[in-house]
Amino acid sequence: MEISHLLLGLCAFLHFHKSVSAESTCKLKAKFNLNGYKDVEKKKVVVGGMFPVHQRVTSTDGNTSSVPVSSGCEGFNFRTFRWTQTMLFAIEEINLRTDLLPKTDLGYVIYDSCFTISKAVEGTLTYLTGQDEAVPNYRCGDGAPLAALVGAGGSDLSIATARILGLYHFPQVSYFSSCSALESKFQFPTFLRTIPNDVHQSTAIAKLVLHFGWTWVGTIAADDDYGKYGIKEFKEQVEEAGVCISFSETLPKVSSPEDIQRIVDTVVESTAKIIVVFSSDVDLSPLIVELLRHNVTNRTWIASEAWVTSALINQPGVSSVLGGTLGFGVKRANIPGLQSYLLSLDPYADSLTEEFWETAFNCTLNYGKALREARERAKAANSTLSRAARAVPDGLCTGKESLQRLNSTYSDVSQLRITYNVYKAVYAVAHALHNLEHCVPGQGPFNRNSCAEITSFEPWQLMYYLKNVRFNVPHTEEEIFFNDGDVDGYYDIINWQVKGDGELSYVIVGSYNGTAQPEARMTIQNESIVWNNEDVEHPRSVCSENCQPGTRKGIRQGEPVCCFDCIPCADGEISNTTNARECIQCSEDYWSNAVRDTCVPKTIEFLAFGEPLGITLIVISAFGALVTIAVGVVFIVNLGTPLVKANDALLSFSLLFSLVVTFLCSIVFLGEPQPWSCMTSQVALALGFALCLSSIMGKAAVLMLRAQALKAARAKAKAAAKAAKAAAEAAANSGNPDVIVTNTNNNNNTDSNPGGNPEKDKLTFAHQRAIAAVATLIQAVACTVWLIILPPHPVKNTAAQNVKIILECDEGSVVFICCIFAYDILLALLAFIFAFIARKLEDHLSEAKCVTFGMLVFFIVWISFVPAYLSTRGKFMVAVQIFAILASSFGLLACIFLPKCYVLLVKPERNTEEMMRPRSKPRDGTSTGTSASLATAATEVNATIASTAIDD
Repeated sequence: MEISHLLLGLCAFLHFHKSVSAESTCKLKAKFNLNGYKDVEKKKVVVGGMFPVHQRVTSTDGNTSSVPVSSGCEGFNFRTFRWTQTMLFAIEEINLRTDLLPKTDLGYVIYDSCFTISKAVEGTLTYLTGQDEAVPNYRCGDGAPLAALVGAGGSDLSIATARILGLYHFPQVSYFSSCSALESKFQFPTFLRTIPNDVHQSTAIAKLVLHFGWTWVGTIAADDDYGKYGIKEFKEQVEEAGVCISFSETLPKVSSPEDIQRIVDTVVESTAKIIVVFSSDVDLSPLIVELLRHNVTNRTWIASEAWVTSALINQPGVSSVLGGTLGFGVKRANIPGLQSYLLSLDPYADSLTEEFWETAFNCTLNYGKALREARERAKAANSTLSRAARAVPDGLCTGKESLQRLNSTYSDVSQLRITYNVYKAVYAVAHALHNLEHCVPGQGPFNRNSCAEITSFEPWQLMYYLKNVRFNVPHTEEEIFFNDGDVDGYYDIINWQVKGDGELSYVIVGSYNGTAQPEARMTIQNESIVWNNEDVEHPRSVCSENCQPGTRKGIRQGEPVCCFDCIPCADGEISNTTNARECIQCSEDYWSNAVRDTCVPKTIEFLAFGEPLGITLIVISAFGALVTIAVGVVFIVNLGTPLVKANDALLSFSLLFSLVVTFLCSIVFLGEPQPWSCMTSQVALALGFALCLSSIMGKAAVLMLRAQALKAARAKAKAAAKAAKAAAEAAANSGNPDVIVTNTNNNNNTDSNPGGNPEKDKLTFAHQRAIAAVATLIQAVACTVWLIILPPHPVKNTAAQNVKIILECDEGSVVFICCIFAYDILLALLAFIFAFIARKLEDHLSEAKCVTFGMLVFFIVWISFVPAYLSTRGKFMVAVQIFAILASSFGLLACIFLPKCYVLLVKPERNTEEMMRPRSKPRDGTSTGTSASLATAATEVNATIASTAIDD
């Protein structure tokens, strides 16, 4: 800050000459225009004071043709005028005491800073000089020593004065300058204050914001050190805690309607319902007026101590805008006798008091001025003043007006907070002077234990006593001491509540003590607060509503972190706190619930015995096994019959046994998988199908060989018949038929069984049994190796379905399971091929066709099983597998044994040797037959040949 243009004074020069005595010359560079109070005559010590009695300086015309005179002041402030009178009251009270400075009368020099830095500097320089004109570096007066300066009001004023006073190590005790920048003893070594450092206030406001969970806050600060440093400290603390600043505006120091309108627009457009204001009442007042004009309501204002109890702000009609305001006020106290002193003011004592009186009662104490104004009003009304009107013109103050009836801020002592700080500051100086005066020689704090004289002490000597002063304030008994120039940070939390008459009252709803433990510093009665809305609950001020458990915060690109979207947690993830930044992955055996705020155990799924589907499968499996056993019983009952004999009873029973195994092994697939059930179900199924399919393959192989043998025999018989016919024709032509017939018979007997007896099978029942046994043994060996190396075992399948744990059997080795069941498929394929080749064997049972259809059913079932199995999950996979086992088993049972049971049970008359023989040859001459027809094939061939010979 440049103050060179403010340091207007004389530069003294001393010229010495050997023959001439020292002579000093002073030139007046500028004229200061200062108002205030001064009483230094016959006083032992003079205390300085500086108060912003006016709100601003008047504008100048910029004339440079005459000696410059500093601007005057305007905008009288009743509140700060009360502060001034409080200092006068305190000095008068101290001078009357016998226990404090009993031998020393205090004088005073008090200046009006006009709430302006330039005026504060003018007053400081004038005070240091000791006379009306400022002479830098010189004490031109020879009166009582200057003790300390009480002031200078706002923080920016005190910063300016403290820089000057610090040059001379001159003590300064402030009552209103709370800016944290003033705590620097490097820059301001002689600055002390009776108001708490704003670090405490910024922390208190931050705690208040966090207490109510407000995360979207607007800030407004005065364009001075008080506002800038206060808001800066506040922002740093709340932003670290996750609070976002919706907007940050600065109040102009010089009236600017454009800037005020811009701030109003910002407040209206912002969604923030909480607005923190660090400003003096003077700077804030124009904004409040504009907010009232725009009827900006539904906002909660957080007030700093500079305006929380200001009557300048609390004007009639502001309740709609400022009702519910919360703020921090410095400690309040009652000062006995102060109100009487304030009301006993003499309007003619000095110019400041005259201006106060005229402003308060809207009149003038100047008779000439009142008469001129009366004449101007009469002239405007085209009339003349009467004698009585000239004697006592309208607008003339009598000086007898009652301040008590005025009911103004000046006489209101209900909220003595800053006033109390002024009182404490004056007493701090007095107690320091008292300690200095009563220093015991030889026990002093200075060089060689010396003391300072009360009539000629240096400012730095008084500074020592001020830094170490400790006293109890009169009437309140509050102990005051300075800790590096600061006092303890204690505040009342004040709520602006609307009374029945519509006016606002200040209600204390809590407190803040900066010296207490962090968790106990702020106490607040939430239920005592009245908000600026009709709700009982405190207002909400958030950019985005809290993300409830089950969601996480998704930051919006380019926006503050308090503005976010609530994104639901993905399946399997949860968030169990409000405003979670990330979702938590549930462990393997757990899954998120419907609202995704808790991990719940996954549903254990397996095809249980007791559920309807399990019961149905058990019933079907048991029914299939019982039907198969019943078929076996039927075969046992008819064991000696031609039909049973012709089908090898042992092979039939092994086939029935294997079907019983496949039916029953499907039950083992049910229930919770166990190691034994996993191994038993797969091995039993593999071995059961191996035995079943190998038995069928043995039967089909015999049928195929019989069909091939019969086809060969008939082909040879047909060839022999053609040869005999040719021979007969040749014999007839030669006339020797007997020879031809004999040759034909011989050829027939020879050709009918060229390789042996055609009635005898190449594969006997023993061969079929051996095929079934060997094929089954191979499967048994493979299964044994499988069980030893990588056996099936139960596992928890957590990947198939998110919300379920599927208990299933792991095959152990995909290679083994594929090889084992591929072997079964190979057996089935061979059986199908053998049966398909023998499908044209004709007998009454058509067994080859039955086997062919049985194998077709088997293949259709298992081919359909593959896509059905792969498209299902969980217990239904087991159900599909069991259905495939049951369907294929029922298909084989029905196709192979149903025709035989039909004969044995329904048509027993067909169970004869005759019915086991071949049926007549079809008309188309195709050679077909069965196991029974092959035995008579030679007879049929011989008859054919004989018939042909006779015809010829």
